[in-house]
Amino acid sequence: MPHAILIRQARQADAEALTDIYGAHVLHGTASFEIDPPDAEEMRVRLATVTSRGWPWLVAEREGAVIGYAYCSRFHTRHAYRFTCENSIYVHRDRVGTGAGRALLVALMDRARDGGFREMIAVIGDADNVASIGLHLALGFEHAGMIRRVGYKFDRWLDVIYMQKRLIEDPV
Repeated sequence: MPHAILIRQARQADAEALTDIYGAHVLHGTASFEIDPPDAEEMRVRLATVTSRGWPWLVAEREGAVIGYAYCSRFHTRHAYRFTCENSIYVHRDRVGTGAGRALLVALMDRARDGGFREMIAVIGDADNVASIGLHLALGFEHAGMIRRVGYKFDRWLDVIYMQKRLIEDPV
């Protein structure tokens, strides 16, 4: 029987694992449009920035090892966006398809809702990222748009998909 995935709040001690997971996506994938992966110190700063604002940064752990992470932050800084967040989810390349991404996104939606966010936006780098698009669709996100040829990585132009999910229903 496979070991269960534990979802918990990220800690500063997770920075090395977060750096390894994200670095592989930066160097070998198009989910992130960064070109140079951040080091562990930069990842600590990013983690502290998100959590200091009260926003969730979660990790998926299996058998004591961090196998993925997800966080959300305000979609844009202007005050009118204060109820809308953007999610980010990264799973270790050897753990894709194990349910970690789904478990992270479900928990992240709950925490974001509890934190007062009403809408969650997924900004999916690369319109060919069928795994991320499929995960978001399976959890109730709807297509909200696409912007074409806005990223350039690995000698090709990339489209970005926007997906959206309402976390809190408006009263009738």
